[in-house]
Amino acid sequence: MVKDGDIIGVGSGSTAYLALVNITERIRQERLHILAIPTSQEIKMTCAKLGIPLTSLLEHNPDWTFDGADEIDPDHNMIKGRGGAMFKEKLLISSSPRTYIIADSSKMVTRLGTRFPVPVEVFPDALLHVEQGLKSLSPQEIKLRMAEGKDGPVITENGNLILDVRFNNIPDNLENSIKAITGVIESGLFMHYDVEILSSENL
Repeated sequence: MVKDGDIIGVGSGSTAYLALVNITERIRQERLHILAIPTSQEIKMTCAKLGIPLTSLLEHNPDWTFDGADEIDPDHNMIKGRGGAMFKEKLLISSSPRTYIIADSSKMVTRLGTRFPVPVEVFPDALLHVEQGLKSLSPQEIKLRMAEGKDGPVITENGNLILDVRFNNIPDNLENSIKAITGVIESGLFMHYDVEILSSENL
């Protein structure tokens, strides 16, 4: 899908990395010139390592975007955000005329929330207020995401905290209901976004 002159939005995680490696090979072989808009510091560093020039949404709109997902239901609704970059991922997908989600069969579920909680990025001072607001949505569990390489909670690249919220049922309006709570920056629920699902087995 990569064409000379493309501006490509690049999602986060291992799936995005695999796609970038293949794109780099085509850049070398075909002498393509592209620009990448990364969604995380990790992907920014990966692009730099692979020699892919960077730009930003302040400078360009993407021609298309690719990303991965944690869960995808039959209607292509998704849970994303295990990497903590759901705010920038959602911003990039919303800014892109075409979005491709690369996933294998293990990511396909009949019902969202089967395997993963919904990540919610929260402004730190609003943590208690957001927890109270989330409880009104009848969650099964709310947990502050803790770091694994240091003491304390995970801090996102935006300086915020992440609550992982499990729901027995995810209705159509849940994304909007979560976002309506003051102090919520973004959630990892992606409901009714126009995306095309591609198989990662082809990478």
